[in-house]
Amino acid sequence: MSSRPLAETARETMVFSEIVSIAVDSFRTSKVVFVLTCLGMVIGTASLIMVVTISLTGKQYALNQIQSIGSNMVLAYWEGGGDASVTPGSSSDYLTVADMNAVQERVPGIVAASPMLELRDRIAVGGGKERDILILGVSPQYSTVRNLEIPLGRFFDGEDSMARHHVALITPQLAQKLYHGPSAAVGQEIKISHLPFMIIGTFRERVETFGQSEISEDTILIPYSVGRYFKSNDEIKQVFFSIANASEVPRATERIKQVIESRHRPESVYRVDNLAQLLQVTRSISDGLTLVLLAISLITLIVSGVGIMNIMLANVRTRVREIGIRKAIGATNRQILLQFLTEAVLISLAGGVVGSVLGLAVPLSLRYLVEVHIPISGLSAIIAIAVASLVGIIFGTVPATRAAQLDPVEALHYE
Repeated sequence: MSSRPLAETARETMVFSEIVSIAVDSFRTSKVVFVLTCLGMVIGTASLIMVVTISLTGKQYALNQIQSIGSNMVLAYWEGGGDASVTPGSSSDYLTVADMNAVQERVPGIVAASPMLELRDRIAVGGGKERDILILGVSPQYSTVRNLEIPLGRFFDGEDSMARHHVALITPQLAQKLYHGPSAAVGQEIKISHLPFMIIGTFRERVETFGQSEISEDTILIPYSVGRYFKSNDEIKQVFFSIANASEVPRATERIKQVIESRHRPESVYRVDNLAQLLQVTRSISDGLTLVLLAISLITLIVSGVGIMNIMLANVRTRVREIGIRKAIGATNRQILLQFLTEAVLISLAGGVVGSVLGLAVPLSLRYLVEVHIPISGLSAIIAIAVASLVGIIFGTVPATRAAQLDPVEALHYE
């Protein structure tokens, strides 16, 4: 009883191997047609993998740029409402260092914080010309919160802040304008509001924000403890916080806002922002562009499938007598259907494999030529091959069905 199913399985395996052998022989007799038909599938699958690779690379690059600004950074500032003036028995609606300290005490997970006050001055740049300069008074932790680069020198530390040392850092662009180079600027004295400050280093943002942050080309950083004495009150423009864990940023943002609002008048409006929303928008835009590009790649695969169908229909017409002979010696409609369907799938599968190899080879090669990390998705290659096979099945069904439905008598008399 058990030997019969095994024998039938063996016959089915033999028949299928014979069908594959016939398909391979057919390809050998028409190599040019086979190669040209595969070419469309090669382009389609390679483009599909390249689209995924480009999308992943672009997304990763954009996320890295945003994270370089400070993905764990939270920024608080007074937006308006209430009254900025100080009246007896009340406090100003502007933020103060006391607000920053209260937040640090009541909100867990804050690893660094810095106040920021803003000053303006005019400094001689050369040739007797004066230039408007932005001076920011910040704490030593500002460098950590804003993820700054210090190309030359050092950032001021807690000792500088406590002792109120007159030290400053300037941007490389300002150093070039004032001293014809950053290296020549370190160690020089610069006067701010007629007071001499020693330049102890240069600083810059890790990512170019094109003037969309508090830092511009002509910016000088000084300790907050020193900058405080240039102002008549203790108000600060912004407060920066850095959260230990990126996943805690949204919760901490809401909690920081609650603490600040509890310390001021109800009609005052405070903004507490982070980059989490910007990260989410970047991901959404990248995913949307990926879907559009994938749709274009799928259209290429569909066009390739139409080409396969046309070639297979022409192949059926040229092999009508062969089909008739095979039916006359006992081939079933199912076997004829399977033969032509197998040929269509082999064409699309061969194109899919070659296209996948090319699609993976390009980003692998570029890894050694460019500094940007290029992520490679092996899953995209598997999906591309699977889609190519599916296209072969879908578009090979029509010609295979037509071949299987041929009348054997008419096929044998076909000229």
